[in-house]
Amino acid sequence: MDFNMKLRKVPSRTKTFKLSSAQAKTKPAATRKRTAPKCRKCVCMPQIIGPVEFPPIWAELRMNNQLCDGVIHCEDGTEFKVHRAILSAVSPYFKALFTNSINRNQPEATIAKLKAPGHIIQKLMDFAYTGCCGIASDNVEVLLRYADQFEVLGVIQLCCQFVLEHLKPHNCIGILHFARHYFCKDLEERGRLYVRHNFMQLVKESKEFTSLDVEDLMEILSDDELNVKNEEVVFDSVVKWIDEDPPARKTYLLDLLKCIRLGTLSSDFIKIIQKWDLIQEHQACLDYLEEVLDMIENSNPEVDVVNVLFMRPRIPFDVIFAVGGWSAGSPTNFIETYDTRADRWLLSTDTDSVPRAYHGLCTLRGLIYMIGGFDGNEHFNTVRCFDPCCDA
Repeated sequence: MDFNMKLRKVPSRTKTFKLSSAQAKTKPAATRKRTAPKCRKCVCMPQIIGPVEFPPIWAELRMNNQLCDGVIHCEDGTEFKVHRAILSAVSPYFKALFTNSINRNQPEATIAKLKAPGHIIQKLMDFAYTGCCGIASDNVEVLLRYADQFEVLGVIQLCCQFVLEHLKPHNCIGILHFARHYFCKDLEERGRLYVRHNFMQLVKESKEFTSLDVEDLMEILSDDELNVKNEEVVFDSVVKWIDEDPPARKTYLLDLLKCIRLGTLSSDFIKIIQKWDLIQEHQACLDYLEEVLDMIENSNPEVDVVNVLFMRPRIPFDVIFAVGGWSAGSPTNFIETYDTRADRWLLSTDTDSVPRAYHGLCTLRGLIYMIGGFDGNEHFNTVRCFDPCCDA
């Protein structure tokens, strides 16, 4: 699915009003408030607002050209006889067009001339009369563009849902740009989530990766939730992006290095980075790497790594918690975690209040619940709750 599309400009919807001098004088200063322009609300994901019915009689009337009271002319010469009320019900654009609400003193319009191909208008009419329209990989982009232009909300939602269901590493970056242009905030956020969770596969498979703007790349690489096994993967992605056009992109090298959690890498790997030709040509990069190397080799326990970006570990994508159990022949109160991405076990600084074994564990809304258990002497009939985010 190719999303390299030509984007249309979205006209400003901000209205300006000019008061006459007489009106300005009669209006008290306290009541002349400046209101901020309204942001366009995201409508790309279906909302549950109650059942919507498309009576079969509508499709029957359309098929037989009965009771039609309007005509749509397309740019390719295609003509459709329509029911203005039905189109107006699914589109504020068509309602304004047929009722001539812009020119209030003019009679209602019965003819609409649209700058759109006939096969697209056919799809929009399919939705208006039946609530369904055929969406496929080869038409979703252009269909969403015209659904947005003619304000057919239902088709916008169907297109965004289709795109979301077809997110893949090779097209997710294009879909991000696609969603951003059409103000599909929900779709954009889900696309970003997909990029974070599938970053390693994206770098390997996506031809769109090297076409990213530097700002977008830095935003992705700086994310605490970026799902990578280690920072070597992040460095390799920077190398791949810069190698696409070294003369133009090497100027961003220092900014990109600062997005990598270099402090979590070994000093040996930092020294390998220093030998890269482009690094050798960039004194600021060399100085930055020396600073990182010094901090790694001479670590200060008083330094809070959370506040130092290049030292701060990323948030694991999946973590397994092992609470209590048997150790050395008796119940334990230890809490251990396994980072599936880094492939290592860590002993939590927090412990359960009492040792326990043979208990049940379950999670709900980010909390871990421990049910029952046995401490070696007593069987419990209580439930304890553990919040891993605040160790409580």
